[in-house]
Amino acid sequence: MEGLVMTAQIILSLSILVGLHELGHLIAAKFFKMRVEKFSIGFPPKLFGIKIGDTEYSIGAIPLGGFVKISGMIDESLDTKAIKEPPKEYEFRAKPAWQRLIVMMGGIIVNVILGVVIFICITYFIGDHYISKDEVNKNGIEALEIGQKIGFETGDKIILINGKEFEDFADVRSAEVLLGSNSYYTVLRGNKKIDIFAPANLIELLSDRKAQLNFIEPRSQFEVGAISPGSEAERLGLMKGDRIIAIGDTLVQYFPDFNREKMKYAGRDIQFTVKRGNKILQMEAHLDSTALIGFKPELLIKTTHKEYSLAEAIPTGTQRAFSAVWVNARALGKIFKGEINPSKSLMGPIRIATEIFGGTWDWARFWFITGLLSMVLAFMNFLPIPALDGGHVMFLTFEIISGRKPSDKFLEVAQKAGMLLLLLLMAFVIFNDIFRLEFIQNLIGG
Repeated sequence: MEGLVMTAQIILSLSILVGLHELGHLIAAKFFKMRVEKFSIGFPPKLFGIKIGDTEYSIGAIPLGGFVKISGMIDESLDTKAIKEPPKEYEFRAKPAWQRLIVMMGGIIVNVILGVVIFICITYFIGDHYISKDEVNKNGIEALEIGQKIGFETGDKIILINGKEFEDFADVRSAEVLLGSNSYYTVLRGNKKIDIFAPANLIELLSDRKAQLNFIEPRSQFEVGAISPGSEAERLGLMKGDRIIAIGDTLVQYFPDFNREKMKYAGRDIQFTVKRGNKILQMEAHLDSTALIGFKPELLIKTTHKEYSLAEAIPTGTQRAFSAVWVNARALGKIFKGEINPSKSLMGPIRIATEIFGGTWDWARFWFITGLLSMVLAFMNFLPIPALDGGHVMFLTFEIISGRKPSDKFLEVAQKAGMLLLLLLMAFVIFNDIFRLEFIQNLIGG
């Protein structure tokens, strides 16, 4: 079921993004009276199509993109028969360069508008939900494996990030830290202030969801949440709201303490001390090799909710949308400099579905990710690579400035080279996604 939810989310998101992107091209082309032959969401083979006027609108079977075919334009179809004849007034190549430039920018502009609108709506209708620094610092942080490796200790209280005050605990994994140079945390350990410097490859260390859960987290007391049907927790009679306060003679005040202690009893009998209201109960169970009991922990930590007026949401949402572009630009720069391993940082559709969307459908999360992907799609399409919109923009800008149009043969060769590059990149990210899937790694002994 989770696989279906993941697949449905990424197909719906990509359909919205690609459909509106290509619609941007189509509207601009028709506005300048260019003939649009095809408009497709998804790549062939065609599943469904209908022709209205000169344009065939269709749905393709491969939901990883889409295209608009404009008469007289050298595009990914590589249909160059028409350009061997004199240009017709309705063709792309017959129009002034500035009109062609607007057509090529149409998809990027729509994606930017979509991303900004989504971020503004999320900011206005949902606001911010976060765990504050002050709330975390009541008990300090729990330093997990990766956190310990860079110098954190359980109980540390993070008071500054890069020498600056912060409010949201999520800022410990912000782009300023992960993509910055010489990033550091200032922690209070006992009565002593200590600076902990983030390694240059911290973004690689935290490149997937599993790793992020193994960094640092708020140290919080907990109670039993949802019980899994048929689990040991159900057999024991654990109830929502129960507090497990000890395992054997060992007190387990915080959830990581409980997790570590119960792992010692994998495959063995275990005794719990449970507080239920004013009652203290003793329960005994037998754990299998995984030591899973079968309940979802509810952390007893206060979250802060911040609301925004529309006047506040517009600039805040806009800033957040464009910050996504800035983050991707900085990350791309680090990849080219060799500071980030692309195999650990680049994501294809499989990892986006499994690690970003996940197996539960949350509309707020869906729209946040869709808004983020819309800004990323706009940025990536603007890169000056032939076969991308940015490649066309580059050649058209050259034509406008120099007054000289590149030859059709040159544009054809550039388009082929760009498509080869994109196909190689797509193959890399897809195979990289597959290789990084946990079950594949287990099969090959990773």
